[in-house]
Amino acid sequence: MAKQALTLTALNVTEDPPQPAGESYGLMINPAEFSHSRSICYNTRKTLGQTSNPARFSAMNPDQISFSVVFDGTGVIPSRPGQVNDVAAQIDAMCRVIYDYSSADHEPNHLRVAWGKLSFDCRLTSFDTTYTLFKSSGAPLRARVELALTGFATPQDAALEANPSSPDLSHSVLVVDGDTLPLLCLRIYGDARYYPEVAAFNGLSGFRRLQPGQRLHFPPLA
Repeated sequence: MAKQALTLTALNVTEDPPQPAGESYGLMINPAEFSHSRSICYNTRKTLGQTSNPARFSAMNPDQISFSVVFDGTGVIPSRPGQVNDVAAQIDAMCRVIYDYSSADHEPNHLRVAWGKLSFDCRLTSFDTTYTLFKSSGAPLRARVELALTGFATPQDAALEANPSSPDLSHSVLVVDGDTLPLLCLRIYGDARYYPEVAAFNGLSGFRRLQPGQRLHFPPLA
């Protein structure tokens, strides 16, 4: 089986759910380590005369992920198809997807990080580069980039998550490799036969080939 590269893809967030915008970058070398952080925000503001801190719930913070990207121009590690064997050019190619300012949107791209079963919609928060090996001319032969990204949700998904009584909250599913619509219906409704209604609800012309990273909404049963 071919080794799957971690891929960073620009997203079009004017659609619901967000769809790939056509620009992506697959890493030459997959990360050796990957961090995924979750945190909760509490209101700990003290009042006059308070003897304890109740730490009242305030909000769920966006998930954070971080990992290192290694770029190699020595030729020891083969380039992926379409990639150049030049460290500076490799970093520039990734920057065009994840960092550069988009004149159309007036901001950097929204992104999707996909690797194995991971599909994480996010924004870049930091991009730190360390050059570790050089040619005699001073051109870099190897570099390490530390990436940190914060998750985001569309206004529609945020509204669902803010309403814990909504039956849609537990029926918003991010498709992973191997999922089928009948299997998801069986998992959610206990009956695989609801797949035609779910396909129509999501505007799917076909249901046999779901795309990993695709978000599907499963309405409450009538």
